[in-house]
Amino acid sequence: MIVTRFAPSPNGPLHLGHAYSAVLAHDLARNAGGRFLLRIEDIDGPRSRPELTDAFRRDLEWLGLEWEEMPAQSTRLESYEEAARGLLRRGYLYPCTCTRAEIEALEPRLGSQGAIYPGTCKGARLDPAKPAALRLDVDRAMADTGKLVWEDALAGKQVADPREAGDVVIVRKDAPASYHLAATLDDAADGVTLVTRGADLFPATHIHRLLQALLGLPVPRWHHHALLLDESGRKLAKRRGSPSLADRRSTGEDGLLLAEQLRLHRFPSGISLASA
Repeated sequence: MIVTRFAPSPNGPLHLGHAYSAVLAHDLARNAGGRFLLRIEDIDGPRSRPELTDAFRRDLEWLGLEWEEMPAQSTRLESYEEAARGLLRRGYLYPCTCTRAEIEALEPRLGSQGAIYPGTCKGARLDPAKPAALRLDVDRAMADTGKLVWEDALAGKQVADPREAGDVVIVRKDAPASYHLAATLDDAADGVTLVTRGADLFPATHIHRLLQALLGLPVPRWHHHALLLDESGRKLAKRRGSPSLADRRSTGEDGLLLAEQLRLHRFPSGISLASA
């Protein structure tokens, strides 16, 4: 059975890009007689706004979607801590006290997701008195797992290349887990078989495949869809104030019609779908 999910973070209202992703994930599951899940990813500290979760539900109802709701990330902290402790105990994580400014001052190599951490703190010991993030020692992990593969519904079979992202943060200084760890554990716990998300997260999947191997988790398929772009050619984003679904609802726009237009790739003026 196909199980997909939509997993928004309540750090800003949903916009048209979220609607496109949710409709796609919903339809992929329902057209195959599967399940569509909603999971709230609410561990982003003070940026998480609990009042937005009800708005998210109203947005999905307005679009005509039906879902099963899974436990929010804030209820799963123990599972993240347990997994991180295990990875640390096995020597796959190391503490890092570097700030973003310090890393950028080293003029690190740039990858698809930004500056690649140069491994300054690799080999450091954890000091409870010093706040530190925990990074994944990718080379050590890959030496133990060997070659890993994963499959994208659109791009086909992929050989995992987590080294391209460098030693990513697995446990943040300011949060109980990074997106990499939390989403990987949650998808396994929720029984997700087809991880549907934007193409901007394609590179992250290499890391997630490595974490699955280290943690003994099942391996789903992925479906990385194209992104919606604004009139300047940039992806829609909360931080840039892309028009919200809540605003569209409040003006009386027909959500069912909007969802159908998204299915047909007919977008409002100024909005386009990124080319493959």
